[in-house]
Amino acid sequence: MREFIRMMKEDIQSVFDRDPAARSTLEILISYPGLHAIWGFRITHWLWQRRQYLLARWLSHVFRFLTGIEIHPGATIGHRFFIDHGMGVVIGETAEVGNDVTLYHGVTLGGTTLAKGKRHPTLEDNVVVGAGAKILGAIVIGAGSRIGANAAVVKSAPANSVVVGVPGQVVVRSKPRPNASTPDLNHNILPDTIGITLSSLMERLDSVEARLSGGHDDRTYTGSLEKLEILEMKLHGHLESHVHAPNGNSNGHSHTLEAVGAKEPEHGPHTPKSGVWRGEDFSI
Repeated sequence: MREFIRMMKEDIQSVFDRDPAARSTLEILISYPGLHAIWGFRITHWLWQRRQYLLARWLSHVFRFLTGIEIHPGATIGHRFFIDHGMGVVIGETAEVGNDVTLYHGVTLGGTTLAKGKRHPTLEDNVVVGAGAKILGAIVIGAGSRIGANAAVVKSAPANSVVVGVPGQVVVRSKPRPNASTPDLNHNILPDTIGITLSSLMERLDSVEARLSGGHDDRTYTGSLEKLEILEMKLHGHLESHVHAPNGNSNGHSHTLEAVGAKEPEHGPHTPKSGVWRGEDFSI
């Protein structure tokens, strides 16, 4: 009982630490459904550990009715867990949540298989999950990571990373986050991995076309088909010049970028390695 009261105090303090709208302890006690759901879970989890499965499930259903938050009694949740707003949050039976984790409304920690055993995600310490995000399967979200709103995360993310998009694209921060011990609530700073990559490819294609045209801008041609035909002719001529290079050497150095004094254009974002993007390519 003493431990339960201590955890209640921690939960109240976590609201003050992470919600600037909180004004008083009384306000938190009577008007924060996320807090009520957590305390309800502490009770049902205690019963679940003592094999009172039916009573634990029934009480969790009651707390779901009262708060709009569904937490299975079999889940494992650490200290100072905070659910802001809370409506629509679902946490499955084998989910594991570390210390100082923050969830917003509409978050699902769901399973992806009918097989018994570990089938729900694990969130390590100091993870923040944005509104509407879905984290599915027996995957691990590393400590200090941030999940963007409405992301669909189906693969593990290393520590100190940001996940955004559908399916979730993992970007590992290139530098340690300042004040790493506090929750990362910068929901407005999310990498547009696909958009920035496409933009970089388009710029690189324009640069290649400009080089092949001898510095002339091919964008004056309005028809896409006409532009492709012109580019094909220029590429054909470029290849022919290599075939008829001096000494019959098709690898004539006079046609390399270095030989003509051309500078290789800078690359945009690096291609992801094992599905993980590099943080230095994006603002996160």
